[in-house]
Amino acid sequence: MTIYSMTGFAAGQGSTGAHSWSCELRSVNAKGLDLRLRIPDWLDGLETSLRGQLSKALSRGNVSMTLRISRSEEAAAALQINQPALATLLTAVAEVERQAAAAGVTLAQTSAADLLAQRGVLEQASGSDDPAPIVAALSTDFATILSDFVNMRATEGAALKTVLMDQLDQISTLRNEAAQRADARKAEVAATLRSNLARVLENSDGVDETRLAQELALLAVKADVTEELDRLSAHVAAARELLTKGGAVGRKLDFLMQEFNREANTLCSKAQNSDLTAVGLELKAVIDQMREQVQNIE
Repeated sequence: MTIYSMTGFAAGQGSTGAHSWSCELRSVNAKGLDLRLRIPDWLDGLETSLRGQLSKALSRGNVSMTLRISRSEEAAAALQINQPALATLLTAVAEVERQAAAAGVTLAQTSAADLLAQRGVLEQASGSDDPAPIVAALSTDFATILSDFVNMRATEGAALKTVLMDQLDQISTLRNEAAQRADARKAEVAATLRSNLARVLENSDGVDETRLAQELALLAVKADVTEELDRLSAHVAAARELLTKGGAVGRKLDFLMQEFNREANTLCSKAQNSDLTAVGLELKAVIDQMREQVQNIE
């Protein structure tokens, strides 16, 4: 299955009726799914629709969307007659003509142009719009933008998967090198224990041999890194399985990184050998690099 990054971007534009729109969708990593949508308030129902589509397609990420709507110049420049103003004007003109006729005054005939030239009779068309068709069109068109967005996150995820698989190979190689170094230091550890034992025996009278044997066994256990190496191998296998399985595995990988780091720290603390310590430090460096990449996995 596909691995998805939480980093992505997509944009689109279109038009419906007298309106044109542009939309940008982007995301960065986050612990959960955080949707931040900037949509004009008058588009009732659109935010609910888009949130539903985003929640269905995404599992994690800080996602922001900006939608801009504009009306065409033709629509914005459209004019209409103010019917109440025209009715008032016609009444006034009729009254003037009646009084002029009563007074014997001849007036020029009033034309339609004269009436339309009066303030308030002809005005810009109302800016109010029915949001329903716009909401329906945008809800449909948004699916294409969301698809592009998800595809980009998948492309980024594929690149991350390649990097992570390579880092797992490095960890596996270093784990095997640590095992070789641990085997090589066995003689050194044994010699150190014998030397310490001889020093204790020379400077002590009546040593409890049973207690001494227990302490030596405890020291040997504390120096043994077999369990740490075995767990590192198990973690590598688990991480590879998650990356192969795909889907929203970011949280599980993040937990595994904590386990990787714990084993590397314990290995370094038990090393008692400069060569093994050096390998442990290399392990910690690769694990830290891998942890940074995992932060971007959905």
